[in-house]
Amino acid sequence: MAPDTNKVMPLSEAVARFVPDGAHLSLGGFTINRNPMAAVHEIVRQRKTNLHLSAHSNGQGLDTLVGGGCVRRVEIAYAGTGRFSPTCPRFRKAVEAGRLQVEDYSNYQMTLRFMAGAMGVPFLPTRSGLGSDILTRWGISTAERKTDAALPDLKLQVVDNPFAGWTDATKVVLVPALHPDVTILHVQVADAQGTARIDGLRFSDVEQAMASKHVILTCENLAAAGRLRVHPEHNHLPFYRVDAVVPAPFGAYPTACHGCYDYDADFFETYAKAAATDKDYAAHLERYIHAPGSHDAFLTLIGKARLAALGPVQSTARPVSEASS
Repeated sequence: MAPDTNKVMPLSEAVARFVPDGAHLSLGGFTINRNPMAAVHEIVRQRKTNLHLSAHSNGQGLDTLVGGGCVRRVEIAYAGTGRFSPTCPRFRKAVEAGRLQVEDYSNYQMTLRFMAGAMGVPFLPTRSGLGSDILTRWGISTAERKTDAALPDLKLQVVDNPFAGWTDATKVVLVPALHPDVTILHVQVADAQGTARIDGLRFSDVEQAMASKHVILTCENLAAAGRLRVHPEHNHLPFYRVDAVVPAPFGAYPTACHGCYDYDADFFETYAKAAATDKDYAAHLERYIHAPGSHDAFLTLIGKARLAALGPVQSTARPVSEASS
């Protein structure tokens, strides 16, 4: 793909093109940090269904998709929003009701699974999980795995360490590679071609993107042409791995976006209360997602004053926003 290809498109088009029903979707971010919420809301608006969702630790994005009826299966290490909801409420209700399949891995195992996908190898070894129930409790049976091409035949496998004479490890855990159909990330800066910079912690976003067939970026700032070629060592995603770029200021709201704005504690508290019952949650989805009809209208509903009060958050790191100046 030519580096001068313009990949900027409306959010509705990006979701319609790259997130079909039944897709294997990966979300970037971490708990209440840099979740691609504008895209999550659009997926719910478009009423996508039967999604297979993978993330290492996700919170608001995952719970909104599950609560919106979009997800049938999750592979994850943790689903929660810290003190607001130590376990995501709609996620928990769906699991308890038997509506959601969950396969549980450790944070490190999930990161390695994305890294294996990015490297093009079938698995990576680790000692993470040894001595825990992660090895013995499977959410998806071996028989079911063999009928679904989106799943590896085994959750994981414990094998003898072939280098046991050289190290003190006698066993290692092999975790299978992940290859999502599409990864959605929210970043601070991207250009029209898809080159991106991420300020602050990157979690496993880069590995998730590199492991995926398609990548959608929503971004706070759209850099001028050629700007990200200055100091390219600060870039984190190359243009040729990205399929769609969507300018979306406050695209992570109500989660935080490092250097741009903090999370909205009041919104999380309101969400947790609404998520307690099916009726209240349906009203929440209608008020904040379906009725506004777009990300811009959602921000208008929240209000400029409330958004302005969240940031920008001061950082001791070089502000990534300099890249778009």
